[in-house]
Amino acid sequence: MPGNQEVMWPRLVANKILRKRLGSNNFVADFPCNKEIPSLDRPSLSPNSIFSHHKDTHNYRIFVSTWNVGGVAPPEDLDIEDLLDTGNTSCEIYVLGFQEIVPLSASNVLGSENSMVAMKWNSLIRRALNNKKKPHCLDKIQHSNEEQNKNIPGQDFRCIISKQMVGILITVWVRSYLCPYIRYPSVSCIGCGIMGCLGNKGSVSVRFRLHETSFCFVCSHLASGGRQGDEKLRNSNVSEIFSRTSFPRGPSLDLPRKILDHDRVIFLGDLNYRISLPESNVRLLVDERDWKSLLENDQLRMELMNGQFEGWNEGSIQFAPTYKYRPNSDVYYGCFHQSKKGEKKRAPAWCDRIIWYGKGLKQHEYDRGEENFSDHRPVKAIFTAEVGVLHSLKQFQSFFLSERFDRITSQTDDFVCKGRSSFQI
Repeated sequence: MPGNQEVMWPRLVANKILRKRLGSNNFVADFPCNKEIPSLDRPSLSPNSIFSHHKDTHNYRIFVSTWNVGGVAPPEDLDIEDLLDTGNTSCEIYVLGFQEIVPLSASNVLGSENSMVAMKWNSLIRRALNNKKKPHCLDKIQHSNEEQNKNIPGQDFRCIISKQMVGILITVWVRSYLCPYIRYPSVSCIGCGIMGCLGNKGSVSVRFRLHETSFCFVCSHLASGGRQGDEKLRNSNVSEIFSRTSFPRGPSLDLPRKILDHDRVIFLGDLNYRISLPESNVRLLVDERDWKSLLENDQLRMELMNGQFEGWNEGSIQFAPTYKYRPNSDVYYGCFHQSKKGEKKRAPAWCDRIIWYGKGLKQHEYDRGEENFSDHRPVKAIFTAEVGVLHSLKQFQSFFLSERFDRITSQTDDFVCKGRSSFQI
């Protein structure tokens, strides 16, 4: 370990000075999404169809969740289907963000990532999403292309991006019939932790284009601390993430590079914003379930109104604060009747949040899960996203649903679990 430090610290100091981004465009997926459709595989287009381009709008449902798992590997008997609610909700895209998937240690902070834990989470997600025993409900949220989807075979889920930076993991899954229309997947990792550059805090952002609409999901773990003024550290992290996150422009130089340049943007994670009230007041209001009074003093709500997140949106919070619990219990950490001598008291707070930016997104649900092995509760949301689809591109569907394409993609089903499919865009 001392030798590693001698090698790593000078580079990390240089990264701090040069504001270099951590990570790369290497990520794990079931198979590489095409950057563009090869010309030899394109169906022939008549002159009439070439000049008849116009955009239709399809609505796709997106499930988003964030969960700080407190450095605890998922238990063998964890039923993540409860979190995903697969028995009652049918979505086309699932985006899951995690924080602290590995315990904080010197080797982890210096970039030695334990990919086995990420693989375990992905294996649990794959099993839950592709559980054939539980039918997916198609009626909870209506969308314009529902009849089309019912007629398409192979509605299993594939992982299109899974990226880990130290303890932050984001993994994106889509129904298999959408995979041919996913292009230009990319990732950008920003470390904001120790020295302002290490990956124990920061963000992992992923982007891709679905049909003609660009998506960006930012999974973040911001600076902790419940003392007065600590929110400024979190604001600084957000500023760094927005300014330093950058994606490739693509072969045609027309792809968005910055987070806010994308058509649909969702920011999720352990944002660590607290409630600006004395601890005793917070606990009293929590006991009374007076969410309104608490939210009036919620630091993130203040930032949404006039701060780092001005212009962003968040759904109505009708659930209890998600932090900080005693693991494997429903008791908040540091309660007066439960606290131990010398134990730090942390007031309850809504640290775990999901917010979005811009038009074209409509939130239908915003709630928390009750899985309790961590000191945080997971938070989940369901959105409908408007997606532009070029009319002439519908001709490609017959090719991508052909027997030849099925043979190509069927060979890659288990790549994420086996860890064999890292590739570079």
